[in-house]
Amino acid sequence: MFSKSRINETGARTEAPRPPEAPSAPVSRPALDLGGSGMAPTSSAPKTKPAASVLSADLQISGNLRTSGDIVIEGVVDGDIRAHLLTVGESATIRGEIVADDIVINGRVIGRVRGLKVRLTSTARVEGDIIHKTIAIESGAHFEGSVQRQDDPLASAMQSASSQGGARQAAPAQAAAQRPAAPPPPAAEAPRPAAPKPPVDGKPAQ
Repeated sequence: MFSKSRINETGARTEAPRPPEAPSAPVSRPALDLGGSGMAPTSSAPKTKPAASVLSADLQISGNLRTSGDIVIEGVVDGDIRAHLLTVGESATIRGEIVADDIVINGRVIGRVRGLKVRLTSTARVEGDIIHKTIAIESGAHFEGSVQRQDDPLASAMQSASSQGGARQAAPAQAAAQRPAAPPPPAAEAPRPAAPKPPVDGKPAQ
């Protein structure tokens, strides 16, 4: 038998109310591009500048050099050079015209120099004219030639190059026009008449 008090205890026991659960935060999913553009995502990282081309001191080149980037010359070049940034090392020797946006000369240059910014360091030796927009010559630099300032020296360099190319193309045509005409071939000689046959047995030839 159960006592009355135990019955009251069991009736009074009730389950404790559970605390309400916090609503779960929505999970963000990456949006899918369904537009069908087919283009790869562009990276926001900046493009690295390509390293400068270097011609070491043991190289000797005969011919013209052309690049849209930077170049460092430490050897010997016999020819013209076109570049964006040109650095002439102390051991370098260039025999020809150099054209660049920015030119730094530490060695020897024999020829014309064209650049927006031209800098001659204390070890520079230049024998030729310098056409520039801005120029800086350090104490101790050796320079023989004339200096001319232009707002756009590179444009005048392109014009002179195109005029030289046209003159080279016109020179063969002028030489061909000045050549003397070939003499006409000699006329064919007329056939000579046959000599009369000598008489046979005292009879005159018929």
